[in-house]
Amino acid sequence: MRILVTNDDGIHAPGLEVCEKIARALSDDVWIVAPETDQSGVSHSLSLNDPLRLREVGDKHFAVKGTPTDCVIMGARHIMKEMPDLVLSGVNRGRNCAEDVTYSGTVAAALEGTVLGIKSIALSQAYAAASGHKPYWDTAIAHAPDLIRRVLDAGIPRDVLVNINFPDCPPADVAGIAVAVQGKRDQELLRIEPRRDGRGNAYFWIAFGRGGITGAAPGSDLAALNENRISVTPLRLDLTDEPFLTKLAEVLG
Repeated sequence: MRILVTNDDGIHAPGLEVCEKIARALSDDVWIVAPETDQSGVSHSLSLNDPLRLREVGDKHFAVKGTPTDCVIMGARHIMKEMPDLVLSGVNRGRNCAEDVTYSGTVAAALEGTVLGIKSIALSQAYAAASGHKPYWDTAIAHAPDLIRRVLDAGIPRDVLVNINFPDCPPADVAGIAVAVQGKRDQELLRIEPRRDGRGNAYFWIAFGRGGITGAAPGSDLAALNENRISVTPLRLDLTDEPFLTKLAEVLG
């Protein structure tokens, strides 16, 4: 099995090394193609107005001055001599669930793999920066290989990717696996944080209120992580809302 590993945190991110370890537990044929710099939050963007600069970091290790989507295309269409059998994206530092999936470059890389007809899985390690501890990378390392094997054995349908989030706890404290729907976060936590630079000029950060996620819907990815369970959520390329499609067809003829 030929595996293409990428991420959105960049070529030097600890989570990329973690993802490589996971990939090597599955196969000896592993290729790393990751962004030159942090591309968190770029979603499924392409570099259409800038050239892609490619740097060989080591054997089968490449950095691309571009987005995670660019990296998957470069890896699959240019760097690797044959198309990969699997794309693993991550391991992201922080959860990618609920609305995060629409912003996440980690999920977008798996999305692009799926567009290209490659089985693709996004991997994220939940992490609370305010807690003061480092991400529990060992949790992803301990649980991901067997979980990925089981997902692949089940057979990922065409045009579907799998989004996996590991809870913010040590490996032994994981309470199990939850096949979960995409949740919805309280958007009141999203806010603009105004600041002043050294010259007194205003600038702003998009920020989220601190504190845990409360009121997560049962059966959602957010609820699973709150319960120290690994969330596994299949996502479709087709974003069509069929119920409203039917209603519009009736109204608009």
